[in-house]
Amino acid sequence: MKPIILDRDGVINQESAEFVKSPEEWLPLKGSLVAIARLSQAGYDVIVLTNQSGIARGLFSADMLSQIHVRMIDYIHQAGGKISSIAFCPHGPDDQCYCRKPKAGLYSELIQQLGISFNGVYSVGDSLRDLQAAQEAGALPVLVLTGNGKKTAKQISKDPSLGLSNIPIFENLLSFSDWLFSQSDEHSSL
Repeated sequence: MKPIILDRDGVINQESAEFVKSPEEWLPLKGSLVAIARLSQAGYDVIVLTNQSGIARGLFSADMLSQIHVRMIDYIHQAGGKISSIAFCPHGPDDQCYCRKPKAGLYSELIQQLGISFNGVYSVGDSLRDLQAAQEAGALPVLVLTGNGKKTAKQISKDPSLGLSNIPIFENLLSFSDWLFSQSDEHSSL
């Protein structure tokens, strides 16, 4: 198994301050579907880990979230890609759960379900909490500047105590995948 972890909102689809509450509101970011297709066609297991506190806030149900994910998966399939797994935290910020990022509970669940290690596994996010959860789980955090990414990049540059100063930063998911494949090409030509 060759996993790649992706956050959803702000990485794969457009971020919304009002939350993505229905399939119609789920809009892919430019290049994200192509990136996922390329990753899955290259043998990567694309796994989505996402906070979905809209459930706890009563903005949408778990069933509606499933419908949103069906739309996402359909779009990705149409682009030639595949999502191997989706895990989400339905809790709100004040619920004190173990699975809401920046905690690493969603990663721990994956370890138990799939028996994988996150050593050397890239985890792509646009928010500080995505990066912190990846770091806590032992994955390699990657920041994209879509969604909340520009704000997050400023936070990281202003606070070296976060320990994220040296993480790779990319314009979007497609530029990350381009970089990842260039790394693979370099290693295969050695």
